[in-house]
Amino acid sequence: MARAFILIEGNSGGNGLRYVQAAKRLGLHPITLSNDPAQYDYLAAERSEAIHVDTDNVDALIRECSRLRAAYGIAGISGFARVDESCYATVGKLCRHFNLPGPNPESVEQCCDKFTQRQILAEAGVPMPAFRLAANAKAVECAAAEIGLPVILKPAVGSGSVGVRLCRNVDELDEHTTYLLGGKHIWRSSPRILVEEFAQGPFYCASTMENYVIAIAAAELCPPPHFVFREFTHPAPLTEDQYKRIVDVSMSCLQALGLGWGPANIDLLWTKRGPVVIEVNPRLAGAPDPQLIQLAYGVDLITEHVKLVIGDKCDLRKKHSHAAASRSLIPDRDGTLDRIEGGSQAAAVSGVAEVKFYVEPKTPIVRKGDYRDFLGRIIAASPSLAQTEAVLQQAVDLIHWSITPFPTSGE
Repeated sequence: MARAFILIEGNSGGNGLRYVQAAKRLGLHPITLSNDPAQYDYLAAERSEAIHVDTDNVDALIRECSRLRAAYGIAGISGFARVDESCYATVGKLCRHFNLPGPNPESVEQCCDKFTQRQILAEAGVPMPAFRLAANAKAVECAAAEIGLPVILKPAVGSGSVGVRLCRNVDELDEHTTYLLGGKHIWRSSPRILVEEFAQGPFYCASTMENYVIAIAAAELCPPPHFVFREFTHPAPLTEDQYKRIVDVSMSCLQALGLGWGPANIDLLWTKRGPVVIEVNPRLAGAPDPQLIQLAYGVDLITEHVKLVIGDKCDLRKKHSHAAASRSLIPDRDGTLDRIEGGSQAAAVSGVAEVKFYVEPKTPIVRKGDYRDFLGRIIAASPSLAQTEAVLQQAVDLIHWSITPFPTSGE
């Protein structure tokens, strides 16, 4: 009987499936523990075992893992964020309880709180935007006045750009504060808002494993006020000096936050004063970044992470140097999706690695200004950046969709 590889929750963006497949390739038996296993359709497609457990309850997870250890033996434990990233701290606690390799739960917890993270990085001298913490509308107003408009408001705990918005004037500040504190935003803990200086410049994402920067991607976002990622490119077009400075800042973040085990990813802007850290995430970057890294460099970060989790040595050596890029398909209006087509034609373009649609026709489209807005994505790779960009654009041009606006109250 293969040893169990436990996954706390799943991930429908692509990484969840790849973790299950990687575990199987390594001779393991993946088992997903979830509040709602049915939400991860790849589990049924892969015939991968799943068990209903309250994953917000550490004691319940310990009981279930103890039962599985008696039945299978446990090779390792990992997992995914659902609403916030507290799941990674839970994984660390389980690994510690069962004496398995895993992240330091205290390090993960302090990293998941954006304000605490910023305090620690500031003490370590890491360059960041100015920031304040606010728990009510008056405190938000005072913090914005101290920093100076425009500012970014974001929940102190959360992921996927949910609840994040640029506020360019007092009216927008009041509007978004009301949204966050008025019951529309779902808080899993006491409401706490991070008020942040609006730093500007090219956006980069550094992916790390252990104490190494594996790759740096260039990222393109949709226009403000929201922060929705439109495109990622590996490798980022950086000078040797820029690359070195981003690596140095990234290493400073890992050291300050105690994130020397396993994967992490760091969001940065290149501003007039050089690299400025926007956020450190104590986990592997979400899809499609691991897939892009594999296409660009031949490094399968998901498989290598699974090896770390089960106590094996990982191989992070780059096998080749290609260019890989992804483009998200993002709607420009709310309404009912009438059609989305051209996927098979786009997939047939030489150099296209993936075309994926997330929604079906007749789906209501209500834009939220975060990762949930995506209709799909396209990934392309080739030996050169120029060729990859041309292939990606050719494929994107073959995708067409139409959205009928919702009827207005007078219709």
